[in-house]
Amino acid sequence: MSQQMTCVVLVAGHQYMLEQDVRESESSQEVRRLKGLPKALLPVPNRHGGGECTVLDLWWKELKERRQFGNVYLITNADKYKYFERWATASDFPLENIINDGSTTQGSRIGAAGDLNLAIQTKGIQGDVMVVSGDMLTVEDFDISGVKRFFDSKDGDLCIYYDMDPSEKCSTRGMVTVDDTSKQITAFKEKPAEWPSRQAAVVFACFKAETVQNLLPGFLKQNPRNNDRGFGKLLEYIVARSKVFGMKVPTNFSLIGPCTSLSEYHKVIDSMKAHSCSRELFGPSTTRAYARVGLLGNPSDGFNGKTISLSIENFWAEVTIRESERLRLLPHAINDPSEFGGLNDLFAISQKEGYVGGLRLMQAACKKFYEHCSVQGIALAKRNFTLSYDTNIPRQVGLAGSSCIVVACFKTLMRFFGLTYHDIPKPVLPSLVLSVETDELYIAAGLQDRVVQVYEGLVYMDFSKDLMDKQGYGAYRNLTVRAPPLFLMYATDPSDSGKIHSDVKLRWKAGDEEVVDAMRQFAEFTDKGCAALESGERTAFGELMDANFNLRRKLYGDQCLGSKNLAMIQLGRDFGAHMKFPGSGGAVVGMLEDESNFEQMSLKAQQMGFVCVPITPHYPSGP
Repeated sequence: MSQQMTCVVLVAGHQYMLEQDVRESESSQEVRRLKGLPKALLPVPNRHGGGECTVLDLWWKELKERRQFGNVYLITNADKYKYFERWATASDFPLENIINDGSTTQGSRIGAAGDLNLAIQTKGIQGDVMVVSGDMLTVEDFDISGVKRFFDSKDGDLCIYYDMDPSEKCSTRGMVTVDDTSKQITAFKEKPAEWPSRQAAVVFACFKAETVQNLLPGFLKQNPRNNDRGFGKLLEYIVARSKVFGMKVPTNFSLIGPCTSLSEYHKVIDSMKAHSCSRELFGPSTTRAYARVGLLGNPSDGFNGKTISLSIENFWAEVTIRESERLRLLPHAINDPSEFGGLNDLFAISQKEGYVGGLRLMQAACKKFYEHCSVQGIALAKRNFTLSYDTNIPRQVGLAGSSCIVVACFKTLMRFFGLTYHDIPKPVLPSLVLSVETDELYIAAGLQDRVVQVYEGLVYMDFSKDLMDKQGYGAYRNLTVRAPPLFLMYATDPSDSGKIHSDVKLRWKAGDEEVVDAMRQFAEFTDKGCAALESGERTAFGELMDANFNLRRKLYGDQCLGSKNLAMIQLGRDFGAHMKFPGSGGAVVGMLEDESNFEQMSLKAQQMGFVCVPITPHYPSGP
């Protein structure tokens, strides 16, 4: 059984400049109360309830909250030991976990690396170690358990970094270069004059037991002078000899170092107060995702094929988020019923709607979002929220209603936590959304819906096996042309769209020649359709829609496609429309050669129990 991680908090620094300024500026009670205080025990605004607390209080609250460390040790100097002893008594911190390094001045210090080694040797620490500076301030809390989870998932050490403000200089920080894909730190330099990035490391790292046992002693042996034993120099040494990953945190850091003056300390406090006062609670903010109609190629998206799909404004799902004290997911009054008029009402609703609404989709999306951020080294601000949703997408008609809610949820969470497509690349997001449904909820689905809901508009998608194997996603692009006039027809009482795939997937995996050849033909329809759209050949595009449906019908069979779906196809064709399935069943999409037939066709559809509406495409307003 592996040992639980140990946390070592470094608070042994000497603040000669700040202390000197306090001695020379005892002009007010506000300044006099700072006299003699260690840096980590200086008063700062309390983010957890107002008033004041110490810098160390903020760290201790986070470190003890989840009991995720076997032990937390505090290493200080002889000069300030009594102050920390008093703090420990008042803060429920074990007195026996305070270590005195014996130094009394800046000149007699043993350095951060020396302090870390002292803690390891005196306390017999054997396992992994998290190291933080107790006199370091963050503008906003972030999830330390997420840091630990990311570290546990990697086969190397971990260094925390952030994006510096324009006012900060490279010469004041340890600077890093991080590979966007692997998250490994490829270069580290302590306080360089210039650096190609604005990514700065801080005194916050996690080390594997092997690093602590082997590289730390090697560093100390190579650097016998205490002045060369700073934490940045230690990280620079380890990065050059071992695998170290970087995790970006969504906040800025302020370190109260030995050269921090009284005026600089006050600036830090004023900045924290200003941030606290100016920061309004986030929300409410609503993000909308749109239903889609597959125009060509489907269902080959789940078979390494190609498709063209269009997002439509007729139907949508939206998720609203607002910051709150606790995380809450609100059920939808219609889609997540919990009260009924009686058993007969419950029976009728359950028989028609089933047992699943959007609440489970939001919960699974939140779980997968947090999991992805942890695995990818994206530290999230420690903020809670309330999520609610609404949708007008008819159920079980194959318009991607479920994925619509999940996409809206992901986009909402990204906005709430300040993430961009740099943090979660746009081509990756559809696969992440798909994993919510397939991995978490066991919903059979393909990538097409999620891609068009992320990219929006008229989208060409290539899911070729070589692309998927190489990069984990396909090639996606927005077409610059507009879709021809289209209509949508759907059944008011559809069958479950999830049944439409039959055994075709199993046959494809087994290498069935008929299925493999059909998927190749679907991909060819897509390429030809793309060319027809770009050259304005509307009739040619419509004929490809017909061919797409005919091939699907041959492959799946009439029984699998369903009598209502076939009736809608035939109705459209009776009025001269090119017809196909926009998704997995329950609706059809068509293109009339003579648009004057729409009104009469729509009336006939209503008489047969179908709804027929002109499609309003949704095109993205920006990149």
